[in-house]
Amino acid sequence: MIRPSLRKPDQIRPTSMETGINKWAEGSCLIKMGGTHVLCTASIDLNQPLWKRLQNKTGGWVTAEYSMLPRANGTRKSRDAMMRDHRCAEISRLVGRALRSVTDMEKLGRHTITIDCDVIQADGGTRCASVTGGFVALALAVRHLMEQGRITENPIRDYVAAISAGLWNNELILDLDYDEDCAAELDSNFVVSGAGKFVEIQATGEQHPFEQNQIIELMNMAANGCKKLIEMQKQVLA
Repeated sequence: MIRPSLRKPDQIRPTSMETGINKWAEGSCLIKMGGTHVLCTASIDLNQPLWKRLQNKTGGWVTAEYSMLPRANGTRKSRDAMMRDHRCAEISRLVGRALRSVTDMEKLGRHTITIDCDVIQADGGTRCASVTGGFVALALAVRHLMEQGRITENPIRDYVAAISAGLWNNELILDLDYDEDCAAELDSNFVVSGAGKFVEIQATGEQHPFEQNQIIELMNMAANGCKKLIEMQKQVLA
């Protein structure tokens, strides 16, 4: 079955990452994965989050907030509706978990880094683009802390990226765009480290249960896809 984008089953969308897109943020990256465009900014607070201070805990914290602009989709969504969007809260937590998985909080010191992921245009895979671009913004913010002498060791232990995969028209495919995502029989998202280890797997049989071998094959496809994304991260951070 030919994909709407004419891509091969295991081919990711044309992807770019541009850094320094925001003059005020300590780290920023505009990531474009096909028709999905996400602006990721990293902001540094020179204090621990309140909950860590109240519990007298050491080390810093990395957190994330995800949102979509009103006209990121085909129809406008009001800002009030976005504020009540539980999906945004769920994706915010996913991005935060992904970035913390490769960050040493003790080496980060008593700092809080907040990654804001704002979807400018959505065409499937926005959470995955947010993780991938969010990591670049985080790495730049950490570089800023080191250049300022606020920390002496790099707290980032590894790279991390994310990509979607699924079963569409009885074929396993990688990096679904919106048209494919809407009709997918199996929809999944994978967060993978630079070492090829899986941080998180989200998979749902949208129309019927799926086989174990299908998810294993998708894991292999996702690992290869994330490897390509991480090579891009390395290039823009070089």
